[in-house]
Amino acid sequence: MSTPAKISPASLAKLAKLGVHHRSDLLLHLPLRYEDETHLAPIASLQPGESVQVQGVITHNEVTFRPRRTLVCRLQDESGELYLRFLNFYPSQQKQLAVGQNIRAIGEARMGYYGMEMVHPKCRVGGDAPLQQSLTPIYPTTAGLAQTVLRKLILNALEVLPLTDTLPEVLLRELQLADFASSIKLLHSPSPEVAATQLEERNHAAWQRIKFDELLAQQLSMRVHHKERGKRSAPKLLAKQKLIPQLLKALPYQLTGAQQKVLGEIAHDIAQGHPMQRLLLGDVGSGKTVVAALAALQAIENGYQVAFMAPTEILAEQHYLKLCEWLTPLGLTPVWLSGSLKKKDKTQAITHIADGTTQIAVGTHALFQASVEFKKLGLVIVDEQHKFGVQQRLALRGKGTSKAPLLPPSRGKAGMGVETMELNDATPSLTLPDGTTSQSTKPTSGQVAGYLLGGGKTQEPHQLMMSATPIPRTLAMSYYADLDVSVIDELPPGRTPIVTKLVSDSRREAVCERVRSACANGAQVYWVCPLIEESETLELQNALETHQLLSATFPELKVGLVHGRLDNASKAAAMADFKSGATALLVATTVIEVGVDVPNASLMIIEHAERMGLAQLHQLRGRVGRGAAQSTCILMFQQPLSELARARLKVIFEHTDGFVIAQQDLQLRGPGELLGARQSGVAMLRFADLTQDEDLLEQARAAADTLLRDHPEAARAHLQRWMANKHDYLHA
Repeated sequence: MSTPAKISPASLAKLAKLGVHHRSDLLLHLPLRYEDETHLAPIASLQPGESVQVQGVITHNEVTFRPRRTLVCRLQDESGELYLRFLNFYPSQQKQLAVGQNIRAIGEARMGYYGMEMVHPKCRVGGDAPLQQSLTPIYPTTAGLAQTVLRKLILNALEVLPLTDTLPEVLLRELQLADFASSIKLLHSPSPEVAATQLEERNHAAWQRIKFDELLAQQLSMRVHHKERGKRSAPKLLAKQKLIPQLLKALPYQLTGAQQKVLGEIAHDIAQGHPMQRLLLGDVGSGKTVVAALAALQAIENGYQVAFMAPTEILAEQHYLKLCEWLTPLGLTPVWLSGSLKKKDKTQAITHIADGTTQIAVGTHALFQASVEFKKLGLVIVDEQHKFGVQQRLALRGKGTSKAPLLPPSRGKAGMGVETMELNDATPSLTLPDGTTSQSTKPTSGQVAGYLLGGGKTQEPHQLMMSATPIPRTLAMSYYADLDVSVIDELPPGRTPIVTKLVSDSRREAVCERVRSACANGAQVYWVCPLIEESETLELQNALETHQLLSATFPELKVGLVHGRLDNASKAAAMADFKSGATALLVATTVIEVGVDVPNASLMIIEHAERMGLAQLHQLRGRVGRGAAQSTCILMFQQPLSELARARLKVIFEHTDGFVIAQQDLQLRGPGELLGARQSGVAMLRFADLTQDEDLLEQARAAADTLLRDHPEAARAHLQRWMANKHDYLHA
């Protein structure tokens, strides 16, 4: 057997950027695509769009200067000739491709001005070298880490590491899956007989096995976490029915049946002695905030504090003002904490949180800074939870632990709690919560679960996460399998459906007349602009110019302005004027996306709607339609539209159901932004595609239950292979 290759510190650092921290990670660093260097194609047979390898003699070599400096060479074989063009080149390349040189070139053929050509092909001098025996893998890489180095390291890993199958034979037969060893070898070094389309589209049996394994690891980790959560301690927040009935009586409306149902689910969970982790889903305007406030009262009735966090100051402040309106008559005083507070006010707020004077703290990221300590935190509420990174949500929840913090020491990339080791270790050495170190070949199932889950006998606060971005079924099955999910699927009575219109930017004057008419009839209007600065690239109207233009267009109206760069006091004043009716037309950036509630606002204009995502458009549209009046959202777009923009606008025009929109969003955009995975630093799924692999996900869900019940050691081994560096996700 080969010996492990030595790697320089510089290469180790570059590998870490790719998420490769241990030699075993190299096995799952799979190719993006392949080049076929196993045979030579006659030049005359080339078809546009075909990636092939050709061989011939350079018959012409010159540097042209129109329209830009370009190296142009002509390659000729017995069947015909091909042009090679290089827009960026070194003198050494020009010399390498001198007339008379025998050259092999591999690249994509296309039709050019002079005929068939390749632009920036990979070239090799000399035609005597033997052809490759397998397709050449092209791996994801980073600056300074050559493909040849990666291939050498991965080949070495395949030779020195055991490729033992983690799944029992009975499961492989039942699901008709290929074995792991042959699958991983084929993907790193496929023979020419393997259909390229099957590899590129990832539907080859080897890819199916890898995608299944990844989904299975995710499902196993979620189930382990859900089970282990039941063993951890949390305060029992019993329903005492003191403050809650007072708030319900004071509300000018009754809760909907859906609100009552989810409130009952939350009340039951936080009365248990283990930490609740519940995701509250509700479409725009469904009444999630009042449910959260009632849950907070249940914690406060038991003598515990509540932390209520939102991603933006405008949203957090809207929650703060609403909570003050509801809770102050009950004798409770919410505290506001944000990064923009003056030092004196911030110090006072932190003091009141630490000594327990305040029962509920509302704020932004400032809530989880090191200087903020809660005296007795019992419930954490996180709104728009997908907009926070994993580490941020963990840090806030860690404020309520009575022992060691949940966040492990991190080295290198965010989210990695295992120390980066030399790649001559076959598998990572895991430092477990009990302080022991395992070489990870023989840890018990409990140790692995403890490592993955952060372990420790600490008392944690309950956690309620809220989102107005509905989660498609496949996403919930995959990423939220460890959570309990509540859905408010009913809008409060009295809401009128919002009419959505698509209008070209060329009809701006007609839109302005619509605004003038609405304001003359006593309605209020939002005018949303995506950016506040000029951008030659995006060609977007900025909010400052739009405010000036609209102020001149509507001299009879008071036109307000709110954007993310306003100071807190100016922002609050602008919103207060709009809410009171003093401002008829509010020009705003997408800072008003969530949390703004002005029932009299019944018309919204969104400029450059083609540039926005579906979730954002749906959230913005939800700022109107909050009163009894008929509301309209006009989506202004600029031609020409890309196919993706056209598809997005079609979806938002045809649908008002947030869950339908979310499913379409998943298909158009992928799960990253819906989950907040981008903030965490590592993509949660590298290989499986939830829009295409739902059948594999269903199989993985069933297999996870089977393994945990009948084959716990196989479950442990599988988690070890796939999840060793991803345990932070399981806390979030």
